[in-house]
Amino acid sequence: MRVLIAIPARYASTRYPGKPLVDLRGPDGVAKPLIRRSWEAAQAVRGADRVVVATDDARIREAAEGFGAEVVMTSDRWRNGTERCAEVLEQLPGYDIVVNLQGDAPLTPPWFVEVLITGLRAAPGAEVATPVLRADGRALNGFLADRRAGRVGGTTAVFGAGGRALYFSKEVIPFTSRAYADTEPTPVFHHVGVYAFRPAALRAYATWDPGPLETLEGLEQLRFLENGRQVLCVEVDARGRLFWELNNPEDVPRIEAMLAEMGG
Repeated sequence: MRVLIAIPARYASTRYPGKPLVDLRGPDGVAKPLIRRSWEAAQAVRGADRVVVATDDARIREAAEGFGAEVVMTSDRWRNGTERCAEVLEQLPGYDIVVNLQGDAPLTPPWFVEVLITGLRAAPGAEVATPVLRADGRALNGFLADRRAGRVGGTTAVFGAGGRALYFSKEVIPFTSRAYADTEPTPVFHHVGVYAFRPAALRAYATWDPGPLETLEGLEQLRFLENGRQVLCVEVDARGRLFWELNNPEDVPRIEAMLAEMGG
């Protein structure tokens, strides 16, 4: 099965304009733009046949081509990365699985994507797969602190038997009232911003209008659930690696600290 990884990157982000070109400094003191760190994460995935950056912005194209990435220019009318990936598939047909590796998740370990691809291959009834990571107390407390401050932190996921997704939210779900130590497992699962699609599901997605849940939450994956499609949640193991997405300017020092802690 041929696998394509697409990294959608949009300059005109509502919450954080210009985010893909924001510099992140590593422990060596070298600053690299977010889109480059996300591309480097994709390059480390075993089993991917091709990696492309998908954008509608010439500034992102110039930056990406400058560090050696292949770029696919897409329309500026798309509302989210999944719609942008659907156009990539039309421009680059012939792939059996298309992975949407969000451009704001530079800390995504390569095995997250590898396990995700394996999970989708092994589940013929699933049309979409996405990884989830059990939050420890440190991560959960970070989510809760962000919400108290009025910021969107990570997205959380709840799922039923066989990993079938029930809901995704920017609120912290399910509710838990107890406190957890930093390294203690919690019942909350962090949704990791990566998706693996079968081509038919990705093409169908682009034909649907956003539903009320997607509109309220601002989460593109809810469109699949609102149209009765099965989304598979695949649990992944962080193996001690730290993980966070860049959603707000306040996340930059947090991610740089994580890069320093990991030595990457």
